[in-house]
Amino acid sequence: MFSIAGSSLSMPSLAASQVSITRISGLKLASAPLGRAIFPLRRNYRQGSLQVCCAAKPETVNKVVEIVRKQLALAEDSNVNGESKFSELGADSLDTVEIVMGLEEEFKISVEEESAQSITTVQEAADLIEDLISKDSSA
Repeated sequence: MFSIAGSSLSMPSLAASQVSITRISGLKLASAPLGRAIFPLRRNYRQGSLQVCCAAKPETVNKVVEIVRKQLALAEDSNVNGESKFSELGADSLDTVEIVMGLEEEFKISVEEESAQSITTVQEAADLIEDLISKDSSA
């Protein structure tokens, strides 16, 4: 049996009846029998593969929340968290572009247009930032 915490989990080789997934405050916790489970971030197991994508650090999410609040001129006490969707906060496509530009400036990263268009929530933005930062540091 193994357990994983992360923002997404892909296990194509396991039947749905073998996997239990629970959501706790934006994280998914999953457990499944795998026999001998030694898993780095990516592990091929039989015909399928196991991929774990961890959620962004709370500090990153908090910075993204502040940038979103600033770009959308939201009050400090407005309820903005990782699960907040830009559209539900009143952002249109131009606002989303400005949010991405603010994120690029704050985190000193460059977000490709394809990636920028796929961001719909604060958590997705934070996860993308962590991914880009980790790619930059490993290069």
